[in-house]
Amino acid sequence: MIKKILIFVLVYCSAFSASAQNRERGYKLTINDPDSATNAIADAKLKAAFFNVYPGFAQADGYRTKRNVVLDFVTNETPTIKAKAGEIKVNSQWVKNKSQKKIEKELFTAFAKNWVSYSKEKHKGYTLTFISKDPDLDPEVRKNLIKTYFEIYPTLVKTFNNKSTNDVLFVVDTAYKAVAEASGNRILFSAGYMKAHPTDIDVVTHETMHIVQGYGYSAGPVWLTEGIADYVRYKFGVDNVGSKWSLPAYNEKQSYKNSYRITARFFAWLEQNVKPGLIAALDQQLRAHQYSEQSWAALTGKTVDQLWEDYGKAADKVTLTYSSKK
Repeated sequence: MIKKILIFVLVYCSAFSASAQNRERGYKLTINDPDSATNAIADAKLKAAFFNVYPGFAQADGYRTKRNVVLDFVTNETPTIKAKAGEIKVNSQWVKNKSQKKIEKELFTAFAKNWVSYSKEKHKGYTLTFISKDPDLDPEVRKNLIKTYFEIYPTLVKTFNNKSTNDVLFVVDTAYKAVAEASGNRILFSAGYMKAHPTDIDVVTHETMHIVQGYGYSAGPVWLTEGIADYVRYKFGVDNVGSKWSLPAYNEKQSYKNSYRITARFFAWLEQNVKPGLIAALDQQLRAHQYSEQSWAALTGKTVDQLWEDYGKAADKVTLTYSSKK
């Protein structure tokens, strides 16, 4: 594990490169400088450095990092730069005559001190950056999350979408209270959840499938997106038995729109009894924004409601096999 003192050197040079124009979108810097006329050049360098550094930090930092940031000049609080989400303190003497590159390095070093640990691993063309904000993260959990990524993600990319990114970011955040979520190439994990459920490593399988899905907005209903992700967890997961994860038995109160595991079991039944490859076909349509309610009839000859009705009549006609490390 590489400690935070080395974070900047590794991250700044590779993980968060983007155009200044894209980085400025959605972020705002307010510089409290009573002598802005005299310090115009330094202020301009600080602003440029901010937009080159902060958006990348915000993405890596975790949950709802502040987009509006205030920068104050100080004399005693720090010899160089001190920073956290939403707040930057710059030593007014240190910054004089510093190059923008030097300011950027110091700024990112300051932000990186908000993290507990950082690592970057590459294997067979795939990269995983792992940031933890949890000082109590179990090293074994961290190891298993990383191992699951390299075991599962390449398979999902090759199976469903070979245009998916090969560079993924994991962030374990103590402020995030749900289970996990995927956005762009980042997966955010709840530190509390992973502590309470250390064997649930196939949350990686579900969330990395969301990266592979990459449907964008308005591609299709949420129940379908989440149902596919849980079906993929069932089909490709490495240790669903170890986490005591399974697909629930059918009952009349359920609906295919319940999403997640209920929908995933329906999909397993469809694959075995109606049309092998159906879920992959739906996934492709969603990614191409070609999915509609008529897709079901076009692919199977029946509407999704008719298929659900058939499922209800023969829900036990499916063989479920769960992955296990043992």
